[in-house]
Amino acid sequence: MALELRQNLKLSQQLVMTPQLQQAIKLLQLSRLELIETINQELESNPVLEEVSATEDDRREDSARQRDPDGWEDETTPDLSASEDAKIPWEKEAVKETDWKEVWDDEYRRSLPSYSFEEKASPNYENIVASKSGLAEHLFWQLQLSDLDENQRQIAHHIIGNLNKDGYLKATVQEIASACAAEEAEVEAVLYRIQQFDPIGIAARDLRECLLIQIRHLRITDSLVEDLVSEYLHQVELHNYQQIAKKTGRSAEEVVQAIEVIKSLEPRPGRAFSSEETQYVVPDIYVYKVDGEYVISLNEEDMPNLRISSFCKETVKNGVASPEAKEFIQEKMKSAVWLIKSIHQRKKTIFKVTESIVKFQRDFLEKGVAHLKPLILREVAEDVGMHESTISRVTSNKYVQTPQGIFELKYFFSTGISRHDGSSDVAAQSVKEKIKRLIEAEDPVKPYSDNQIVKILARDNIKIARRTVAKYRDLMGILPSSRRKRPKV
Repeated sequence: MALELRQNLKLSQQLVMTPQLQQAIKLLQLSRLELIETINQELESNPVLEEVSATEDDRREDSARQRDPDGWEDETTPDLSASEDAKIPWEKEAVKETDWKEVWDDEYRRSLPSYSFEEKASPNYENIVASKSGLAEHLFWQLQLSDLDENQRQIAHHIIGNLNKDGYLKATVQEIASACAAEEAEVEAVLYRIQQFDPIGIAARDLRECLLIQIRHLRITDSLVEDLVSEYLHQVELHNYQQIAKKTGRSAEEVVQAIEVIKSLEPRPGRAFSSEETQYVVPDIYVYKVDGEYVISLNEEDMPNLRISSFCKETVKNGVASPEAKEFIQEKMKSAVWLIKSIHQRKKTIFKVTESIVKFQRDFLEKGVAHLKPLILREVAEDVGMHESTISRVTSNKYVQTPQGIFELKYFFSTGISRHDGSSDVAAQSVKEKIKRLIEAEDPVKPYSDNQIVKILARDNIKIARRTVAKYRDLMGILPSSRRKRPKV
């Protein structure tokens, strides 16, 4: 077999993701808080970038508006040589100082009292603001006030250290006794003392014990409430009230009253000391109705405004810097310019996509969730002239405040469910809302089954299967009819 060398010419197409393009795609799918964090990191690492103050930014916007009446300045070729301090024709009028003599006369000013203030250093607020104590800290504080001896305190430390976030003991008595070299009876005694700590029901080993501790603390022992928790807790969970009444020999009314007491107890005693903080949603876009038309406004609050450092531009322009420094500044300048362009492009893309969604979902904005229309990514992509993947990235982790409330942009994209009469489809979210309202208005003695809900929706020409109703009900956290049923009192 002979070996030979050949040269072949081959043409092929290949998609190459440049670092700049990867950065633009990354910025597009970031949430508002993530974008602010990314910009702050870039400000720290890139000396060419500067944050523009609010006053300077207003002047730049007015100047840009004169150059671009449409409101969006073309950032494809930013003018890096243009001076940021260019004078505006009406600048002197804008910064003209008010003549207070025309407002207050001398006599009025003399009548004003004068005050003198002593200058003091501001306090350190880190020493003032109190942090929320956790469950373990709260229990250890109570342990310090108890009369337990040293060996009992050691056992108590092991018990508290083995509690989960809900306050349940996840280690067995045998394991704690082995770790502390103590008798099981001694561990049980310490455990009983810990279970009397605040919050009541702490250090229980299961739900039944947790509820019984609270019942005994309320001194309602030897009652139907204690019997239901001890013997019929599973039946209570299944709402088998008639069966419970038959087995206990009590009336249905007494059973219902006892179960209401059980509902008032806390199944997770450690919940009040959870370290999880509430995460509030800050909308990225606002949609207002002004004179019958919907106006879209991007949320720019706390968003850093960027520009290229005039000092760095002058350094490169005047040739003061060394070749190495000049190369470094130019490289950082390219990165800064691309970041600014990507942020502006992100704003324009979000604005266009939101504008298209508002156009498709105008009935929702006017009348509510029941009038939400079926919408898919392709329809918006074709409307704004972008790819579906771009629309998917734009709508991820972005929230819009509308007259109907705050919603994620992805909320407006929903599959359609057919109608019996062949008219326009109805959105799945609208069907979920209808199911929810039907169940809220049902008779608790005779709740609607899934088949009955299907028939009721059919009256509104909504064609839906029973299993679909069950799926939507599960997604909304609604129990089946057998567990929603209440006894007739």
